[in-house]
Amino acid sequence: MPKNFELSFLLILLFNISCKSEAEKIKERNAVVDSTVTAFQKLYYQNQLDSVFTSTQFNGTISVEQNSEKIYEKENGFENFKTKSKLDSNSVFAIASVSKQFTAVLILLQQEAGKLNVNDKVSKYLADFQKPNFEKVTIHQLLNHTSGLNDFGENLQFESGSDYSYSNKGYNYLGEIVAKVSGKSFDQNVKGLFQKAGMKHSSTAGLFQGTDLAGANIGTLENAQKVENMPKRLAEKSIGTAAGGILSTINDLHRWNAALYSGKILEPENLAAFKKNYVTREHYVLGNVGYGYGIMSNIGKPEAYFHTGYVKGAPSLLIYYPGTNTSVVILSNFANESRGKESIFVPHRRVKDITDAVESTVVELRKEMIR
Repeated sequence: MPKNFELSFLLILLFNISCKSEAEKIKERNAVVDSTVTAFQKLYYQNQLDSVFTSTQFNGTISVEQNSEKIYEKENGFENFKTKSKLDSNSVFAIASVSKQFTAVLILLQQEAGKLNVNDKVSKYLADFQKPNFEKVTIHQLLNHTSGLNDFGENLQFESGSDYSYSNKGYNYLGEIVAKVSGKSFDQNVKGLFQKAGMKHSSTAGLFQGTDLAGANIGTLENAQKVENMPKRLAEKSIGTAAGGILSTINDLHRWNAALYSGKILEPENLAAFKKNYVTREHYVLGNVGYGYGIMSNIGKPEAYFHTGYVKGAPSLLIYYPGTNTSVVILSNFANESRGKESIFVPHRRVKDITDAVESTVVELRKEMIR
C-alpha cells in the first residue's frame, strides 16, 4: 500500500482521537477509530478497485462487505452478451470450485449428526473404494486433496496421505457420501444449507429454475461466445455438483461468509477443522497457500480464507478476512481462454493483492490506536 495513504490515514486517526477528552469511554474512542478506518477503506477501495475494472476490462462484479456493511460494490459489463442486458447485484453466477467449501461443510455437519467421522475410510460408505490401494483412503484425505485420486485415470497417483493433488473426483465422491449417510440427495442437502445461511438466490445446477443467469462466455469481449447448456452442464460427470456445480449471487456469498465464520453453521471444533492448514500448495495464480477442507488460506498475514473457481467461461474468487469481518466476492461470466488461466485470473489476483494490503494495514493500525 502506498506510504502516503498510510500516513494520511494515521494523521486522520490521531486528529479524531485528540479531539476527544481523556474522560470519554473506550467504546466511544473505538467507534471513532472504526468509523475512520471504514472511511479510509471506502476511499482506498474506490480508487484501487475501480482501476481493476478499467485496466483489465473486467466483465463481472466486485463487492466488499465489512460487518455486513457494503464498503465497495461495482458491476461492469453484460449479463447476456446477445441482448446486452447489464450485470447487477441480482445476477446469478456459476461459482465453480468455490462450491467445494459447501460440500466440506456438509460433510462436517454429517459428522456433527453422528453419521460419519472424517477419519473413516471411504470404503465404509462407497463400493468404489473397496479395492486394493483405495481401501486406505479416508474422508479426511478427500477433503484436503491428499487421497491420491487421479481425475484423469483409474489408479492412485501416490499412496493416500503421502502427497497433495487437487481432485474434483474426490469432492464428487464426498457428495455421494453426504447423500448416502443423510438419506437425502446432495442437492437437497445443499438447499438446506442455503436456507440455514440465509441464502435466498442460490441453487445447484440440477435445481436451478431462476432468472438473471449470468451464464458463461468465452472468446473476446467484442465477439463473446456463449457456453451452451448452462447451468445443466455443471451437474454432469465431467464437473459434478459437489465439486463445482453451485450457482450464487454476490449478496448470497456475503451471507455465506458471515454465517459460516461467525459460527452459525458449524460447531467451533468443526469450524476449526475446516479452516486448519493440513498441507501447503503452490496455487497457479495466488502462489503459496495453505489448504484445509475445501478452503485455502494465506501463509502469514493477513489471516484470510478463500477459494478460486473456474468452469469454462466463469472465473470466481471468494475471500474472508476474520480480523475485520470482511467479505470479498469477485464473480465473472467471461473468460478469454486463448490467454491462459493465469491471464483469466489477473483481475482476481489484483483484487486479492489490494484487499490483503488493506487488511494488513488496517488490522495493525487499529491495534495501535485502541491500546
